[in-house]
Amino acid sequence: MKDTTDRFEALLERVERLVEGMMPAAPVPPDFGQFLAFRWERVGERGRLAPVARPHLYDLDDLVGIDDIKEDVVRNTTQFVQGLPANNVLLWGERGCGKSSLVKGLLKPFASRGLRIVELKRWDIMSLPHITSLLRDAPYRFILFCDDLSFDEGEGDFRALKTLLDGDIEERPGNVLIYATSNRRHLMPERMEDNTGELEIHPEEAVGEKLALSDRFGLSFGFYSLDQDEYLDVVRYYAAHRGLPIKDAELCALALKWSLYSARRSGRSARQFVDDLEGRLGLSKKGKRAKTSA
Repeated sequence: MKDTTDRFEALLERVERLVEGMMPAAPVPPDFGQFLAFRWERVGERGRLAPVARPHLYDLDDLVGIDDIKEDVVRNTTQFVQGLPANNVLLWGERGCGKSSLVKGLLKPFASRGLRIVELKRWDIMSLPHITSLLRDAPYRFILFCDDLSFDEGEGDFRALKTLLDGDIEERPGNVLIYATSNRRHLMPERMEDNTGELEIHPEEAVGEKLALSDRFGLSFGFYSLDQDEYLDVVRYYAAHRGLPIKDAELCALALKWSLYSARRSGRSARQFVDDLEGRLGLSKKGKRAKTSA
């Protein structure tokens, strides 16, 4: 009988060791002192804050043509890091106009003042309560950055975000704000029926449902395509910043031709043009050196 008991206990110990080996390791607490930016990574039903070893420390001075918006976003962020009331921010509009770069650019001036950025994907919205619980007691200020945020008809996540932004039963942490970018002003598709009221007895209620989410962002700024003069000013800024040896008339002519090919005038398009131009000038310079040495 004793031998049977001993064998059973030994078997139980082996099973316990096997189960312990199969259990996932406890998540490492995020090191907010060492790292400036994090990504939310889903792990099972929850997730973890994964540090970004080399965050893109974009220079806000490189964002040309959006000075008024930049000033207001920086002011709001200054209030936030100083512990003063501040708002969630929605940046919407044309692609390539600097929405994401503006948010990422906040790290450089504000990281030393305790600001950290956590990047979320749209499908991470349902994890917001868990994420905020991890951040609530940390002695830092956090921007939850949702890039390219939008919802299609019938998706329930937008209602969850609406509630979490303003109407959840749990008090929102004072050290957390949401900064989101979107190509859509109201984050939801807007249809002709919204204006005509077709198929709706009370169309204003359907429209109000769509507007309710964007209304949760206290600050909302629209980004638009640059006009020709603004576009050329941005091109001139990048070209001068990189010290490109080219006359203004030739620079502008080439930049306008580039905008025709790409069918857009934006800060991103201007930077891509200058990247291409700098590369071409570099190739030409190396070719001349090779001929001279030959």
